[in-house]
Amino acid sequence: MTSATSTQWARLLKNQGTWVGSFTQVSPTGGILQDTPSEVALIPLNEGNTMRQEIRKRPSGQPPSETVLEYSSLGRGVLFCETGAFSQGSIQRSPVSEFGAELGLIHGSDRLRVAQVFPRQPTLGSLTLIREHLAGTEPTPRPALTVDQLIGTWVGEATTVFPDWQPQQSMATRLEIQMGADGTIAQTLTFGTSPAIQSQGRLVDSTLRFDQGSQPVTVLLLPSGASATFPTEIQSGQPLFLEAGWLITSTLRQRLIRTYNAQGTWESLTLVTEQKRTA
Repeated sequence: MTSATSTQWARLLKNQGTWVGSFTQVSPTGGILQDTPSEVALIPLNEGNTMRQEIRKRPSGQPPSETVLEYSSLGRGVLFCETGAFSQGSIQRSPVSEFGAELGLIHGSDRLRVAQVFPRQPTLGSLTLIREHLAGTEPTPRPALTVDQLIGTWVGEATTVFPDWQPQQSMATRLEIQMGADGTIAQTLTFGTSPAIQSQGRLVDSTLRFDQGSQPVTVLLLPSGASATFPTEIQSGQPLFLEAGWLITSTLRQRLIRTYNAQGTWESLTLVTEQKRTA
């Protein structure tokens, strides 16, 4: 292995263990459709050079299913961050093929994954929320995400990794979220020394819609402190991103962002860890 691939493999190993939880099917508007108990075992073999992955699901009223994979290298569409957070998915968007990605965050003995799929169409087709904890531990209860929990100033750090193995980059972040008297949500985001990015959205049920700009964005507020962000309708020729967010405690949030350029090519994966400023 090269040093870059061995670093990636070491980060994969941070996910080893048996993860117990469920796969929750969510509609593109945030409604819960189905919840399937699951168990995912990641077992290192061959002195840690091979990974065996066993995926067991127990859908209600159906026989259980099991999928077993073994691999000793990672695909081109996968990247891991230092925490073990990862994303796997499309390396190129094409209007004639399925497009999407899974984004996984890890904190202590809990893991949260969000899979977003666009089936040959510009709008989201399906979303799966996967909430897991290591076998033998208790899952940390977290309430469903609300806008009220997000309002305030969040300060943190973004670390970006790249599929072409260029050195990772880190920069300071600042996110301010305010609620206007008319119910609009104003968001100001700053990365490093770049100019602030401002956007304005509105809350519709459990969905935030940011409709300005060249690529309107939808944010779904989900159970267990989770959120999923994606283009409301993919505009060809415009850059886009897919994001999973996780409110781990009332003052700690992680976001994982998979970014594509205007040509639809996967460019980077960014993990943001941010703390809420308390007055």
